[in-house]
Parts: sequence; structure tokens; C-alpha cells
Amino acid sequence: MNPLIGITCSHDWTEPQRFFVNTAYVRAVAAAGGIPILVPYQEEAGLEHILSRIDGLLVTGGVDLDAKYFDQALHPKSGIIDPWRDQLDLFMIRGALARQLPILAICRGCQVLNVACGGSLIQDIESHYQNPLKHRQEAPRWYPTHPVAVAPGSLLADIYGTASLWVNSFHHQALDRIAPGFRVTASAADGVVEAIESTDGRFVLGVQWHPELMIDHDPGVGSLFAHFTAAARER
Repeated sequence: MNPLIGITCSHDWTEPQRFFVNTAYVRAVAAAGGIPILVPYQEEAGLEHILSRIDGLLVTGGVDLDAKYFDQALHPKSGIIDPWRDQLDLFMIRGALARQLPILAICRGCQVLNVACGGSLIQDIESHYQNPLKHRQEAPRWYPTHPVAVAPGSLLADIYGTASLWVNSFHHQALDRIAPGFRVTASAADGVVEAIESTDGRFVLGVQWHPELMIDHDPGVGSLFAHFTAAARER
């Protein structure tokens, strides 16, 4: 049986309002043998029902997370905040963890995963680091623009089979204090955390880049989504 993978949706407040998800997430899940199920913001009872049916959760990229969720005021360089999206992602992540569902969290999703479990964020990379790399690339979205070092023995290292990756990059926030129960498994040369994963051996993995955009150009990305859907299927 192909696993059902819930994919969190973004939200547009402009009229007419809409929920949406980029096609690349859906294609990546389907190519790996999963059945994509789009999950928009709604009442918690509806989200609970979805959590009871899905086999894995994909938390997508998007706008900035409201800093109130890690006990800070918004930074002057904070970007767009969407309260519905924040509530959706936090609820779905915590619900998925409680049910021991596999989780793959991408870019913003990686950041929300860390905060949902008790970590915090750097609200603006350029304001925090003296000589940061360019983390908001101006190259094609699939094109890798900087390397990351992968921790030996990590889930990420097992998936990609290498100690170094080249990744694309579209963020100005980054992980700061790492949540209990997680460890850093990839970092950029400037110190920015690029991946975290659960320390309990479950498939709970957050990556700061956008692998779904690289799937036609990097064979390792297919392996990432294949491992994710396999974990969902085994559950």
C-alpha cells in the first residue's frame, strides 16, 4: 500500500484568499511512491482526523515564523508572517511527533520543527554573522550554490552516502538553539545549521535547503524522498 503523505499548505491573504503548495513537493512525493495529501489550515478537529489517516508528514517552505513562538520580538528585518500557517505547522508537527509519524521538514519547515520542539531561531542571518554565505541565492532555483558538511553516521549521511553536499538556498532565518532530542547533522561553512534530525532513530529530519527543487538534477534527492516514503510505508 502506498503511504499517504500529508503536505502542509501555504496561505495567501490577498483577495481572493487561497491555499496552495508548490508542485515540486507533490511531484517529489509521488515519484517516491507516496500519495500526496494537501493539508490546509482548518479547525483542529479536522487536522486531528488528517493526522489519524496519514502515514508521514512533509512540512514545506514558506514565510517567516512569528518570533513569539520562541519568546522574541520581531526583528526589524523580519519578513511576512502568516498566523494561520504558523498554527497549522506547529499543530501538525506536534501531532505527527505524538503519533510517531515520519517527518521531512524543508526550509521554513526545518525552522518550525526546531521551534515546535523547544528550539529557537536566528531571525536574520546577515545581522547575526560577520561574514555569512549568500543564503538567498539569485541563481536558478534548482541550482546548488554552496556546500554543507554532513555529520558522519547521521541519517542524512546514510541517505546521501557522502560527507559533503552542494545545496540551493532561499532563507534569511536560521536555527539557533537546537531543540532537545535533536542534533545538528549538516552545517554551512559560515556556521549556519543546514539540517537537524531526531536522536531517537526515527525518521524526523529537517533540511534548510529545498531538495524538491533539485530532484531532476541531483540523484541524492530521489534517495531522500525514497527513504522518507519508505519510513512512512513501514509504519
